[in-house]
Amino acid sequence: MAIKPEERASTEQPVLTERDGAVLTVTLNRPHRKNAIDRGMWSLLHEAVCTARDSAEVRVVVLTGAGGDFCAGADLGGDDDTQHPLDRMGGINDVAMALHELGKPVIAQVSGVAVGAGWNLALGCDLVVASPEARFSQIFARRGLSLDFGGSWLLPRIVGLQQAKRLALLGDFVEAEEARGLGLVTWVKNLEDIDGFVAELAQRLSHGPPVALAQTKALLNESVDQTFQQALAGEARAQTVNFATEDTTAAFEAFRTKTEPEFTGRWAVR
Repeated sequence: MAIKPEERASTEQPVLTERDGAVLTVTLNRPHRKNAIDRGMWSLLHEAVCTARDSAEVRVVVLTGAGGDFCAGADLGGDDDTQHPLDRMGGINDVAMALHELGKPVIAQVSGVAVGAGWNLALGCDLVVASPEARFSQIFARRGLSLDFGGSWLLPRIVGLQQAKRLALLGDFVEAEEARGLGLVTWVKNLEDIDGFVAELAQRLSHGPPVALAQTKALLNESVDQTFQQALAGEARAQTVNFATEDTTAAFEAFRTKTEPEFTGRWAVR
């Protein structure tokens, strides 16, 4: 059974993981700091993403925060000052890349604040579900910093260059509905509905064909830097992989018998 929000906030573990069937929920759990991520927490978050990557039982990841907030970004006051900044950023980048390359759907469930690296953490997920009270900011400039956690790559690809510059250079707060209008949030759901909506969405994704979903996610992520010809070649390779699984046979049989297919991701080629 999944951990309830009030239970998440009661433990001292800064990153919580809970698997319910094929859905792994990863909860940032420093509510007293609005779930700002310190050095040790980055390592735990990277470990959680790698666990999802390596587990055949996990098909979907839900990323959320405890105590009513998603994430206030990096905790600039909690790190070891003796560590070289490039080494510190390398650890943060490892999380961003692991999340980007994870071949499983990731849903960000956002309430409260999502600022700085916290917002880009949400943008690095495949789908973002926010409550109306959620507030977003690329707050870096207000802290004398430039974008990180992939924000310079993610923002212009989602909203275009001018809007990305507005968000990044001014660091203004954006409400959930405006973020949805810009394509930075997929759905806005009331607080009383968001848990059920995310749970149902995660279940739907968990019943999908895991290999095909991984191929589709990779194709879409790679498309922004490819020519049309390269995209077509990638699609051809991906379909060849899909036809080597039992899922395509199951889908065709379900279509013929008007039933629902059961996707396993198992290889048909022995």
